Amino acid sequence: MASSTATDARHPDDAPPTRAHRRPRFPFWAQIIAGLVVGALLGWVARTWSVDGLATTLDVIGSSFVSLLRTIVVPLVFLAIVVSVARLREVTNAARLAGQTLLWFAITAAVAVVIGITIGLLTDPGLHTSVDRSAASAPGTTGSWTDFLQGIVPSNILGLEGSTGDDGSVSLGFNVLQIVVVALLIGVAVLKTGQKAEPFVAFSESFLAVVQTVLWWIIRLSPLGTLGLIGNAVASYGWDLLAPLAVFTIDVYVGCAIVLLVVYPVVLRLHGLSPRKFFSGAWPALQLAFVSRSSVGTMPVTQYVTTRNLGVPREYASFAVPLGATTKMDGCAAIYPALAAIFVAQFFGVDLSVTDYLLIAFVSVVGSAATAGLTGAVVMLTLTLSTLGLPLEGVGLLLAIDPVLDMMRTMTNVAGQALVPTIVARREGILDESVYDGDRASDPVGDPALVAA
Repeated sequence: MASSTATDARHPDDAPPTRAHRRPRFPFWAQIIAGLVVGALLGWVARTWSVDGLATTLDVIGSSFVSLLRTIVVPLVFLAIVVSVARLREVTNAARLAGQTLLWFAITAAVAVVIGITIGLLTDPGLHTSVDRSAASAPGTTGSWTDFLQGIVPSNILGLEGSTGDDGSVSLGFNVLQIVVVALLIGVAVLKTGQKAEPFVAFSESFLAVVQTVLWWIIRLSPLGTLGLIGNAVASYGWDLLAPLAVFTIDVYVGCAIVLLVVYPVVLRLHGLSPRKFFSGAWPALQLAFVSRSSVGTMPVTQYVTTRNLGVPREYASFAVPLGATTKMDGCAAIYPALAAIFVAQFFGVDLSVTDYLLIAFVSVVGSAATAGLTGAVVMLTLTLSTLGLPLEGVGLLLAIDPVLDMMRTMTNVAGQALVPTIVARREGILDESVYDGDRASDPVGDPALVAA
């Protein structure tokens, strides 16, 4: 059933050129692939021959691109949620949509953690490692069950946070969960205010259109950002760190691959949707997640492809995707902590009982909400280990290879963040299937007319 909210408005100046004047274009997906290949090659050159400044240049290019994405997150999330809540009167069963979203977050997380536990029990990663126990060290950041309560209470209107570096520099960060909470409250206030709030809604919609145009400019830089990110990863990490923890590394990648290529396609098939169409539509967000290692940084692109390529109504996607970016992490909060807990227990000679495995499952399904105000899989891992009473020093054993693991974990996270809104929209009959099944070649990521639609 096609969504009544899907639109295809285009700017007057964005009319497609006639065939006589149309220039052959390098497809956007091909630009991304080219960025991956060239970046990996440059990273290999930088690592093999230690070319002066090449690794630093790649790092600057990649980190600058992620910074641009993170910069657009605050206004995009805030405005999109305020506008989407204000439009709720146009969407039937809004409460049911929210409940279905949370339910499928939990269902897919539960399946992912069972896969992680199963792989850990079959491979015994903690018994097949050559890492020295002297590498064990307690982490500087830990997670607790009170973090959720602290995370949802905004410290200011935009959820901004300041921090001081070791060199005395001051930097600003943001808490996406707090932004979501503030935006939801303002959106509800708009609904309660009624007609008097219409000028504010009109301004928010106009401001959101401007932000989406800026987002398009940033998305068009994805091939260059991909080049820098993957190049820096290859130059910095290579494969030298993986040998002592090879079994654990393979376990994480295999677990994520099973969720991505088996579980998600099965869920899609059960809902009458093509897995091939899903992955082709979500691909821009998935590849960016892999190289950027940031669900929050990827969130603007995730929201974009969920709406424009997968056919999820914008009013619903504006709520579900930001929520998923903070609480839906099948890679970082399900597969990884399950495998890591088994690794640490085996490494330190601690026997886990059936109750412990049930606790792992519980923490993985519920704990991601408890750590939603914080960042990094390390926080989720420390929450799992502390709940089980395992040595937190085990975290230090895994930090060396965390960047390599984080690429696949984040890709899995983002896939789930796009999957759940898609299947919920399908179940509720609001998915625009003509968009979902459409030709991707005619709907390239980065078309400004589509972003503004």
